[in-house]
Amino acid sequence: NQVMGDGIMALFGAPLAHEDHAMRACYAALRMHGTVGRYAEELRRTQGLNLQIRAGVNSGEVVVRSIGNDLHMDYTAVGQTTHLASRMEQLASPGTTLITGETLRLAEGYFKVKPLGPVPVKGLTEPIEVYEVTGAGPVRTRLQAAAARGLTRFVGRDAEVEALRQALEKARGGHGQVVAIVGEPGVGKSRLFYEFIHSHRTHGWLVLESGSVSYGKATPYLPVIDLLKAYFKIQDRDDQREIREKVTGKLLTLDEALKPSLPGFLNLLDLPVEDSQWQGLDPPQRRQRTLEAVKRLLLRESQLQPLVLVFEDLHWIDSESQAALDSLIESLPTARILLLVNYRPEYEHRWSGKSYYRQLRLDPLPPESAEGLLTGLLGEDPSLRALKPLLFERTEGNPFFLEESVRSLVETKFLAGERGAYRLTKALEGLQIPATARAILASRIDRLSPDEKRLLQAASVIGKDLPFALLQAIAEESEDGLRQKLGRLQTAEFLYEARLFPDLEYTFRHALTLEVTYTTLLHDRRRSLHAGIVEAIERLSPDRLAEEVERLAHHALEGEVWPKALRYLRQAGRKANARCAFREAASHFERALLSLQHLPEDPDGTARAIDLRFDLRNALIPLGDLEPLLDHLREAERLAQGIGDRRRLGRAASLLSNFFQLTGDHALAMESGRRAEAIAAELGDRSLEAAANLYLGQTCCAMGNYRQAVEILTRNEVALAGESGGERLSEAAFRFITSRTWSVWSLAELGRFTDGLARGQEAVRLAENADHAGALLSAYQGLGFLYVSRGEADQAAAVLGRGVELCQAAGIPAMFPLMASSLGAAHLLAGRVDEGLALLEEAVAQGAARRMMGCQSLRVAQLGEGLLLAGRLDDASAASDQALELARAHEERGHEAWALRLAAELHSHPDRLKVEQARDLWREAMALAGALGMRPLVARCHLGLGTLCLRTGERQAAREHLTTAATGFREMAMRLWSERAAAALRELG
Repeated sequence: NQVMGDGIMALFGAPLAHEDHAMRACYAALRMHGTVGRYAEELRRTQGLNLQIRAGVNSGEVVVRSIGNDLHMDYTAVGQTTHLASRMEQLASPGTTLITGETLRLAEGYFKVKPLGPVPVKGLTEPIEVYEVTGAGPVRTRLQAAAARGLTRFVGRDAEVEALRQALEKARGGHGQVVAIVGEPGVGKSRLFYEFIHSHRTHGWLVLESGSVSYGKATPYLPVIDLLKAYFKIQDRDDQREIREKVTGKLLTLDEALKPSLPGFLNLLDLPVEDSQWQGLDPPQRRQRTLEAVKRLLLRESQLQPLVLVFEDLHWIDSESQAALDSLIESLPTARILLLVNYRPEYEHRWSGKSYYRQLRLDPLPPESAEGLLTGLLGEDPSLRALKPLLFERTEGNPFFLEESVRSLVETKFLAGERGAYRLTKALEGLQIPATARAILASRIDRLSPDEKRLLQAASVIGKDLPFALLQAIAEESEDGLRQKLGRLQTAEFLYEARLFPDLEYTFRHALTLEVTYTTLLHDRRRSLHAGIVEAIERLSPDRLAEEVERLAHHALEGEVWPKALRYLRQAGRKANARCAFREAASHFERALLSLQHLPEDPDGTARAIDLRFDLRNALIPLGDLEPLLDHLREAERLAQGIGDRRRLGRAASLLSNFFQLTGDHALAMESGRRAEAIAAELGDRSLEAAANLYLGQTCCAMGNYRQAVEILTRNEVALAGESGGERLSEAAFRFITSRTWSVWSLAELGRFTDGLARGQEAVRLAENADHAGALLSAYQGLGFLYVSRGEADQAAAVLGRGVELCQAAGIPAMFPLMASSLGAAHLLAGRVDEGLALLEEAVAQGAARRMMGCQSLRVAQLGEGLLLAGRLDDASAASDQALELARAHEERGHEAWALRLAAELHSHPDRLKVEQARDLWREAMALAGALGMRPLVARCHLGLGTLCLRTGERQAAREHLTTAATGFREMAMRLWSERAAAALRELG
């Protein structure tokens, strides 16, 4: 406010007070250093001049007096406070800022400081503590800003605070804990965490905070990225070089062993990854490495100092951040980490069974606690006696609703006075207290002036957080006019300043305020604002559109800017798919299809519509989300026919074949596959031919036509031979490995184990060399199934166990039912019945839930086997009947043979012995298996019949069947079953 020689004096908090004046002054000093520093670089380069500034800051009371004349009025300050600030400036070295201890007490935590110790100052009898400000600190979040503004009395949560304290102590001792706070909006979930982490209890702990936002589900890893930015101290204005240096330096200082994790962090932060190994990874493997990197970083940090991690609003979390949390939680039991999460009741997770997880339900305040809160807000004037119970009744004790109701009463002049000392000025008969926060906020919004309401509405379209530059771009206001209106909205407590440095940013005081404001907009105005935001982001951040693609896609869609919506939504979908964020990818592709409907119809648009449906299919298949797929693929087929595009028509047919095989409609799968095969031959399209043959071979295997499956798939392997994968697996190589998988399955059912084992091991080797998650899952499944069929339980469990873990790590749940059922069967072979049953039950449940009825009959038969071994004969009988019914309904003859074997085993059980029925079932299973060439099953049927005959005293028949079984097992090198047949023969004598 005053120029003094070659310097200036600036006042913060005068003549109008600001409670954060110390922070504003320090932020201003940092900004001046940054701005002058950039200008000084230019001067040094162009004129050889060296320019630096220095600053001093002090806080305290001053005397302000006006100076001026009739045309101009200004003010200045005098006194010891200004004198000490001047002395700090004189003591500072060029390029630095010094502050007093008084300023530090007001701004502690907001800045990084270096203590310089006590310094004697001329005019003062005692030295004073001086600090150098070295940079902005971590305290800039909206919740911390809200605390700086002054919170209401914290009441009624003693039990919850004690529970958090107990969890903290367990975590301090190396027994990591997860504590979840669940409650409706406004009950105080965030406030509870705030009070706890800012108490003396967490001194000595590293606290990292992050949270989800309502529009953030379409942005993979959003809260994880925010957490990492806080950990690595990344500022919004840091360029790529600075971010890379911060991440690399922090990571290697913590532990050199974390260096391999660096590409994952750089990728998360949207930095180029100049690492050939990373570039060669497929998206699922990148996702797995990324999740592992985040987990390893936090676990390693916790070895040096205990961590409190806060993740808020999980009901809005994106699936990739959810996966990161799930991964971390699995490793918590031995870590010094307390993970605090909160969410609304509709959120679901899978941690409930963890011994180190605890959920606390946060309900509205009871009457006595609400009374304490209201007393702090209103005071104890006699006129308030009837108002307090009415407020509690209308708000049901929700703290947020209580606060908003009081503000509404103040604004409508039912209450006069000041906070903590109000009195009622109007009769209660005229009181209109809304029953919900929505009604409260709607009435408050309507009382704004037209200009203020219009600005608040524009802000609601941007979202929760409001960069000043973006708000100015769409508000059509001068900077001074905008600041004035924002000031009034702050005074009315609709918005507050969330951040002053490096760029001014506002935020809505509460998410409900945003939601209610947004609903007050008419459609045309809302659409216009969204469209304007797209243009503003493109203009303000032309070099960061890839980072903003999800926000651009959202606003372009809502703004009905259809060409841009289509472009950005498809880009966002592909970005999500590349990160294996398949759910978000599917959402983007679905909305891109909606956008396409608003564009003119032409052949190019039709081709895009087909390709979008193929993109959507690629996102839904790994998720096992089959329900919407048929309509999309049928529509793609129809559109391709309409424009005469044979290549796309063939691809649609091949993908339909795959779909029908997964759902168990094998006749339709064969029909679609043959159609794709014919189009491939017509076009000479080798890629389409390979896809068609792969899906035909899969279907033949599922139907029990194992010889035909081996013939088709072997032919495919020969055609695709030489595609060994390399650093990045090609589509042809992936099909080669998958063809191998299904030929291995078929060879195992035929008893050709030697051939199958060689193919299966080669498939695993190729997939491991390429480090391709999808190929690995396929190869593990084929080899693991062969080991199970041969009776080699330990080898099967090793391979299939890796597969089940990879399903979860890579986010490909579609593979879980097949993988888990085979692993469950391996556990049964090894005698681990409970472990096997748990996996089989989950595999069957997931297969049914996802409508993946292809091979479901085999999973149910395997479950029945486990139930039989567990002695649950009624359940096993029901599973047997269901398996047989499913196999026949879906024309899965090989699985029908296995279901018949299970039924025969049940009727042979001593507690359910029905000799003739058992004999007939054994023979029926044997006949069907023999017709299909299933030698291992034929041998097991002989073993079952021999055992039955031994039990009924038919010694000669028993010897014949057991000898045949033993010979077959020996010829196929099925050691486990050979030993069981030999034992039965010894018992026969």
